[in-house]
Amino acid sequence: MTAGASRVPLVLLGFALWTVLFALGVHALVAHPPRLPPPPPPPAPPRGAFYAQDGTPLAVSLRGGRHYPLGKSMSQLLGFGERATGRGLEGLERDLNAALSEGRSFTLTLDPWVQAMAERALWAGLARSRGAFASLVVLDPEGRLVAVANGPPFDPLAPRGDPEKDIAWRNHAFLVPLEPGSTVKALTAAMLLEEGLATLATRVEAPPFRVVEGWTIRDPLPHPPVLTLTEVLGHSSNVGISLLAERLPKEAFYGYLERLGLTAGSPLPGVRVAPAVVRPPREWSRAAYANHTFGQGFLVTPLHLAAAFAALADGVYRPPRLLADQEAREVRVFSQATAAAVRRALEETLAPRARLPGYPLAGKTGTAQVVVEGRYSREVFTAWFAGFVPGDRPLYTVAVAVHHPKGEVYGSLVAAPIFREVAAGLLAYRGVPPYAEGR
Repeated sequence: MTAGASRVPLVLLGFALWTVLFALGVHALVAHPPRLPPPPPPPAPPRGAFYAQDGTPLAVSLRGGRHYPLGKSMSQLLGFGERATGRGLEGLERDLNAALSEGRSFTLTLDPWVQAMAERALWAGLARSRGAFASLVVLDPEGRLVAVANGPPFDPLAPRGDPEKDIAWRNHAFLVPLEPGSTVKALTAAMLLEEGLATLATRVEAPPFRVVEGWTIRDPLPHPPVLTLTEVLGHSSNVGISLLAERLPKEAFYGYLERLGLTAGSPLPGVRVAPAVVRPPREWSRAAYANHTFGQGFLVTPLHLAAAFAALADGVYRPPRLLADQEAREVRVFSQATAAAVRRALEETLAPRARLPGYPLAGKTGTAQVVVEGRYSREVFTAWFAGFVPGDRPLYTVAVAVHHPKGEVYGSLVAAPIFREVAAGLLAYRGVPPYAEGR
């Protein structure tokens, strides 16, 4: 036998052995497949951004961090999130956290220029008054929020203090319901006109005080003993407006509050707003109803008040809008004639510190006592002003609230100058020239 022939059985044996081993390996893989590590999850989409109406970025995620290009501007409204995860903790960052986490971005109705003017005026006014906090809301004729300002200023990227003591982070305009005070007298007057129960020339005997069910209603300043409805607004007479409002059933008054959004929760879908606090009319005593007619005994946020006051621009209530794609809705509450008549009265009786030479501004002051430990305080007030720029053909509705001012406390002295400064900026921004004398 040759050497070559002797190697053939060895080759065949090797091949047979390899075949057996290969078959055993295949069987082992089929019977006991290897446990491979699971594939890594797909990367999370970058957190969605906020943009202003003109495309200005307001909150964006870059290089693993959240950035606010305008710094302190709009900071309380936008809010902030956790440093590590980005999860929203306050403001819109919290309210819209789920959508933002999925990468969805939002365009807001805010105008950065109007916002900057509002903040500058509000922060300066708050510093002058030494108040605890303040807010300012500006609406356009379609109900879009073009500015939501809060003070004191807040840096969303600065170290945060105790949230119970350092309240600069809070969106007071949305989250703090307050008694609206005498600003409501303008709305009560509109109700009386709309129901045909009074005209601006209707006269009422208005003594310095009246007693209703043991509750004394007083007027803060002296005035003539008989006032027209226009003069009731000018002198901000609690006695006068409550006497005239006795012609209007309390259920009808409450119905107007409902249509003006002053009895509701959040008027902004998906955005946290503290609800108005108003008891149903069946629970009102005669004294409680009298107090309600001049803005005492119930609570609303500055946002609620601004939207309600805007109905005096043309008689239509429009729930405020903050998101650019938010659906617009309308409810006619007053006739155009009623709205124009009330604005005319508010123009004629405008507080001196709210006046702007050459322009017919219109608005109403308010000075609301604040309940402290169950009693109305003689030291803590909220100073209000709500009005129109300009008064005859409103381009904007503005509401200002300064809480717990020190020294001067009246809305006519504290909030009215803030309104005037904002009005001046808005008129310049829109290029509205001064009116000719004797227009």
